[in-house]
Amino acid sequence: MTDLKQTPLHELHLSLGAKMVPFAGYDMPVQYPLGVKKEHEHTRQQCGLFDVSHMGQIAVSGDNVAEALESLIPADLVGLRKGEQRYGLFSGTDGGIIDDLMAVNAGDHFYLVVNAACKEQDIVHLRTNLGATHHIEVLDRGLLALQGPKARDVMKRLCPQACELIFMQHGRFTVAGQEVWISRSGYTGEDGFEISVASDVSQAFAEQLLAEPEVEAIGLGARDSLRLEAGLCLYGHDMDMTTTPVEAGLIWAIGKPRRHGGDRPAGFPGADLILHQVAAKDHTRKRVGLVAEGRAPVREGARLVDVKGNEIGVVTSGGFGPSVGKPIAMGYVAREWEAPETTVYALVRGKQLPMVVTSTPFVKPGYYRG
Repeated sequence: MTDLKQTPLHELHLSLGAKMVPFAGYDMPVQYPLGVKKEHEHTRQQCGLFDVSHMGQIAVSGDNVAEALESLIPADLVGLRKGEQRYGLFSGTDGGIIDDLMAVNAGDHFYLVVNAACKEQDIVHLRTNLGATHHIEVLDRGLLALQGPKARDVMKRLCPQACELIFMQHGRFTVAGQEVWISRSGYTGEDGFEISVASDVSQAFAEQLLAEPEVEAIGLGARDSLRLEAGLCLYGHDMDMTTTPVEAGLIWAIGKPRRHGGDRPAGFPGADLILHQVAAKDHTRKRVGLVAEGRAPVREGARLVDVKGNEIGVVTSGGFGPSVGKPIAMGYVAREWEAPETTVYALVRGKQLPMVVTSTPFVKPGYYRG
């Protein structure tokens, strides 16, 4: 498809034998010859390299930039020290989620990483609301994710200073004469690093990482099963404009200073509804984890019912969890069904398949916290 965009690593993916698919307007690798299951297992056991250059990288600068961003994002950004990173959400006026993102206090500016499918609207959103007072720069950089328990061993050879970072810290380093931005984070539930590098050297940088014995190239298929096992939401599936942060189980993304009784309460779109749900806990549905009792996978869109067939929710992400050894899913259920160990049923090809509500993540996180 000639209208698809390409990341700086496109030629490398082809040379590695990747199966390419359209994703968020880009031609992206869904898997390599190793296969999705083995790519997943390799990341959990050693180290995987992901091309996430399709995501949006944005620099926002100007006076009181943290306060300005807090007018759009419910997170505590004013309290974020230089070199720290925080997960955040762009909230809508009706309390829904426009997108989720990572925000870094880079000192003289904030560095944001937003979802590929939402980045154009996010850029418009930022420029419409902040463009008169702040500079919004869309960055042309590659972005790689090095994930897995061996990621530190690999990074120690490449940039040992980056190994001093702990989870959700960000640093800027010089590697082989190039400025490289590295955060200790990722979306697999494992220890790892996200690495932003100039587009024109991205492929050489990726090839250097792939030359390390622990590292394999990993595609979108395993990326999805890894993040599902880690209980992490995928925008457009597990959350969207019809979902509030409270319903999505993301209360922790609403900074305590931004809540009622905090130092800087409200002041973001949809605050009245969102903060009411935080305080009153009267929302009607909740995102939960689900583990199938059988072996049949339960996919996104499957309806959830009670034993009598009454509809009580819907699956938003689902598949087989290679590290769990069972089909797993996330979805929304009516609040009376949210308690762990509750049995619900997924409708799959006319059959009611039992699933047990569980807390997430499904696997123990490997984040490095020092």
